[in-house]
Amino acid sequence: MIKREDVYKIGKLGKTHGIKGEISMQVDDDVFDRAEADYLVLELDGILVPFFMEEYRFKTDETALIKFEGIDTQERARELTGTEVFFPRELAESDDSDELSYAQLVGYTVIDHATGREVGKIDSIDNQTINIMFELTDGTLIPASEELIEDIDTDRQTITLHIVEGLI
Repeated sequence: MIKREDVYKIGKLGKTHGIKGEISMQVDDDVFDRAEADYLVLELDGILVPFFMEEYRFKTDETALIKFEGIDTQERARELTGTEVFFPRELAESDDSDELSYAQLVGYTVIDHATGREVGKIDSIDNQTINIMFELTDGTLIPASEELIEDIDTDRQTITLHIVEGLI
């Protein structure tokens, strides 16, 4: 069984493309530039299910067309429309934490470098403006600036940040 902490969200399936089961995906992460996988994980009725890819290609920087094994008709592909897409952390993570994307940090615990205390868990990444923010589960927004990152521990799934005094 695939656990939520073993994957991270990379996008969402959109419209079908053609009649042979291809479907578009809005991609929020550059994982395809950094890692390879034979499958993606889709969330169906609250359950994380692996779907093996026959092929994929990018239409734009943020949109890919994917053909999954066993999905051979437009009707079958349409059933997947709106489904969230996840990538296995173990395939995306390397020994060099500098290669982690912000999306991979969702679920990590934020630690304040100055005090050493836990601040909260990263719930999502807000990249709607030029200033990317970590949104914690309690709604707190913390700047996701590389200059503020002291350490990322992929084993413990923690990120230590220099948090501006008074921010939290």
